[in-house]
Amino acid sequence: MPHSIQQQMIISGVGGQGVLFVTRLLAEAAIRKGLPVFTSETHGMAQRGGTVLSHLKVGHYSSPLIRPSEAHGILALKAENMAQHRAYLKPDGWAVINSPDKLVEENITCFCVDADKSARTIENTRAVNLITLGFALSVVGEGCGVTNPLFCSLEDILEVLEERSKDRKALLEASIQAVKAGFDH
Repeated sequence: MPHSIQQQMIISGVGGQGVLFVTRLLAEAAIRKGLPVFTSETHGMAQRGGTVLSHLKVGHYSSPLIRPSEAHGILALKAENMAQHRAYLKPDGWAVINSPDKLVEENITCFCVDADKSARTIENTRAVNLITLGFALSVVGEGCGVTNPLFCSLEDILEVLEERSKDRKALLEASIQAVKAGFDH
């Protein structure tokens, strides 16, 4: 049953936003479910602020890179990244975008969350990535009515976080708070 899942996703942001961390969380959630997974990333400038793009494929694929018009979804940690990487999405794909404004993209389903504002509210400005991921889990998860919903659940991500941060209680609590803040948004 779980091996029939086929999902390609782009995670996009800038250096320092935690694009690679979110990709690893999602990849580990897939592995815990017994699903094959590929990840690949490209980095812009080798410093904070440069573009970081991650490719995540869950299911049976033969290469790690996603071709244009093939991604089922995109997680954009900055609104600007949506325009930059929009070409990767399938015509019926979904996008979860960190943006204070509602964005409309033709032929795709867009969900926007002001993760920067939420991060300030919980007094953890480094948590934008986890807030955006939590929001994605709530709006494109199973049962949400989108085409090709996200392959994992809030519980799956919380389990991965607990395993990764079990020896760092304060970090674990902050991470869980951030994911849940996005999920409950």
